[in-house]
Amino acid sequence: MGHTTANVKLHSNDRSKSQEVELLVDTGSTYSWVPRSLLNYLSVKPSSSRSFKTMDGRTLKRGVGEVLMEYSDERATRMVVFGETGDGRVLGVDALEGLGLEVDPVSKQLRKAEALLAL
Repeated sequence: MGHTTANVKLHSNDRSKSQEVELLVDTGSTYSWVPRSLLNYLSVKPSSSRSFKTMDGRTLKRGVGEVLMEYSDERATRMVVFGETGDGRVLGVDALEGLGLEVDPVSKQLRKAEALLAL
């Protein structure tokens, strides 16, 4: 079983700066985790903080904020976690859904998700 990564472009709120970052796609993570240093460069500020439980039982408190994400021809403002040293760089389910993406189970690549309407 391989890993899926994505090169995502992040933009400052005023779109004056942008930076591409490679993130590991993690369908088990709700939010995306981006290094604090990159978010600081983009002038993204934390709007609050949240606690996260790690797989080994530890609790981490991290800042969260919003950033404009771009992948392929899709853009969406999504919640991100301000990653600290040692934290992973992750593209979470919230961003995948917001950008209308899913992981192809055969190719392990991102693809546009088919939107479903429940009537």
